[in-house]
Amino acid sequence: MLLASLTWLQAEGPVTQRQLADHAATDPMMTSQVLRALEERGPHPHDRRARALEVTEEGRQLANRAVVAVEACDTAFFASLGDRAGLFTAALRTPRDAAG
Repeated sequence: MLLASLTWLQAEGPVTQRQLADHAATDPMMTSQVLRALEERGPHPHDRRARALEVTEEGRQLANRAVVAVEACDTAFFASLGDRAGLFTAALRTPRDAAG
């Protein structure tokens, strides 16, 4: 999720850990731990305290393959809903109080 989010956000320019965690809806501490294990650090162009995150070409290729795999899994998993997929999605969006 973090790699796909970073790949998406990077198109707009430099990305900070906070922006990545917010976009991916992940815990900032977990995000930091993952990035420490994976990132090559470089100075952020607008905030010296922040680190600019950048996806490598290998990471971009991995993210693209992962997105294709996730979409295929989603399609297979939800295929049994058939034409009721829209109703299912709407039910997921129903506020808890309205659902009964």
